[in-house]
Amino acid sequence: MRYEAPVTVNELANLLSSNDGIVKILAGGTDILVQMRSGAIEPDLLVDIKGIDAMNIITKNKDGYQIGASVSCAALNENVELKQDYAGVCEGAGLIGSAQVQGRATMVGNLCNASPAADSVPCLVAVGATVTVVGNDGATRQTAVENIPQSPGLTSLGKHEFISSINLPKKPINTGDAYLRFIPRSEMDIAVVGCAVCITLDDEGVCTDAKLFLGAVAEKIIIVKDAVKAMVGTMLDDEVVDNLEKSASKACSPINDKRGTIEFRTKVAGVLAKRAAIIAYKRAMNKMKQ
Repeated sequence: MRYEAPVTVNELANLLSSNDGIVKILAGGTDILVQMRSGAIEPDLLVDIKGIDAMNIITKNKDGYQIGASVSCAALNENVELKQDYAGVCEGAGLIGSAQVQGRATMVGNLCNASPAADSVPCLVAVGATVTVVGNDGATRQTAVENIPQSPGLTSLGKHEFISSINLPKKPINTGDAYLRFIPRSEMDIAVVGCAVCITLDDEGVCTDAKLFLGAVAEKIIIVKDAVKAMVGTMLDDEVVDNLEKSASKACSPINDKRGTIEFRTKVAGVLAKRAAIIAYKRAMNKMKQ
C-alpha cells in the first residue's frame, strides 16, 4: 500500500485521477483504519487529506456555512456561531464516537461511510445541506447530501471524485433544527434509530415548512412525508405531534439485528420523531424572540 499526504486540493485531484487501483481517502480515519485493520478493505493508495489547509476551515458567508471535509466534529461544536445557527447539525456530529474520536472524526467521513445509522446525515439532509464534489482535472459540482449514500457502504461518488466541503444554506428566519437518537448504551454506540427535524415558523408561531428524516430504519435515511404534512399549518399541538408519531412509525422498514428488533425500532422511531419535533419547534420559537 502507498501512502500520500497532499497539501492542496489540486494535488489531491491529480493523485486520484492518476491511480486506477483501489484508492481510499483518509479524513479522520475513525472508520477506514478500523476497516483496514479488520481486512475489510485493502487499498492500493491511502490519501491523507488532513494536511490540506482549505479542508480544515469553517467559513461563514452570505450563503451560509462552508465546512471543509477535514473539519473534525469537535471543531464543529467548538464553533459558537455555527452551534447557535445549526444546533441539530452539531448535535448529530457531536454523537459520533468518544471525545477522543471527536478530535479526528469528520462529517464528510461519516457521510461517505454510507451507513444507514450515520448520525450526521439525517441532520444535514433536514436543513438542505449540499456538498462540493471535485472530480477529474479539479472540476467541481454541487449535489444534495441525500444524493451521496446509495445503500450500506455504497456512495454515488465516481472513481476519481471526492468531497471537498459540506455547505449549509443560510437558515431562514424563525427556523429550528434538532437531532435525537436511541442507543443501547449511554454513549459510544451506533444508533438503533436516529431522527432529525427542521421547522420554520411564521411570525405567529405557525409552522410554514418542515422536514423530518429517520436514520437506521431503512437502507438509507428516509423522509416522513406524512409527518411533514401533519406539521405544516399548525402550532404543533398535542394532536399534531401524536399523529406525527404514528406517521414516523408507519414509515419505517427496519431489520432485526442484535441492537434492536423491527417492532422496537418502529416504536422508538415514533417516540424520537415526536420529541425531536417539539425541540425543533421550541428552538424556532426562541429564534422569533431574538
